[in-house]
Amino acid sequence: AMRRILIESVRQKNAQKRGGDFQRIQLDAVDPESRSRDDKLLALDSALDRLEQIDASKAQLVKLRFFSGLTIVEAAQAMGISLATAERSWAFSRAWLQTAMRAE
Repeated sequence: AMRRILIESVRQKNAQKRGGDFQRIQLDAVDPESRSRDDKLLALDSALDRLEQIDASKAQLVKLRFFSGLTIVEAAQAMGISLATAERSWAFSRAWLQTAMRAE
């Protein structure tokens, strides 16, 4: 649920930038870091969707860690997997997502 809320927020913000609720603003009022964060969040969402198609359990682990804020131990317990399996899956998922996000 938190993932969808964050993604919708970014999409609405981007829609406004493309003319929805058009307002004139000064260039120095634009935060370039905010644009970068929004782009990264959208790239993460897209990459996470692809990871889910490849391995749903790894995608679930990422969601629990990233969007729910669980530790690796808490996520492993919530998923009913061993800590070692969770750690391997987390390492793989992070590397896979970083590669997928760089490709976009």
